[in-house]
Amino acid sequence: MEIKTIGDVKVAVIVPRFDSRTAEEVETAFTALIEKGTKRLLCDFSMTKYISSAGLRVLLSTAKKLQKSGGPLVLCSLSPNVREVFEIAGLTPLFTIYDSVGRALKDLEWKDNKTECRAKCIISSW
Repeated sequence: MEIKTIGDVKVAVIVPRFDSRTAEEVETAFTALIEKGTKRLLCDFSMTKYISSAGLRVLLSTAKKLQKSGGPLVLCSLSPNVREVFEIAGLTPLFTIYDSVGRALKDLEWKDNKTECRAKCIISSW
């Protein structure tokens, strides 16, 4: 997984298969970012062809951690197959999902980190 910094946003290019074999590595990287003060994390799924329940669990856990620190976990560039997994699992309402990295960054750039970012606050209820 590649992680880039653009402004105050960390952009993680998610692995092609986000499953039980890769979930621990991704979760460890995300936890380290949050512990170092990352408040905004954008997951770029442009390279991802498959996501399992292990990958979904990592995203939910990371979103909850980020929300506690006042920031969002935002997703972008989901392939139709990956988007379908989110829809079947009923998780699309929990995340703000953009079509591209550029659009996500543009939206995150001008919105206040704590109160106005479009990332939804539903996650705090689970």
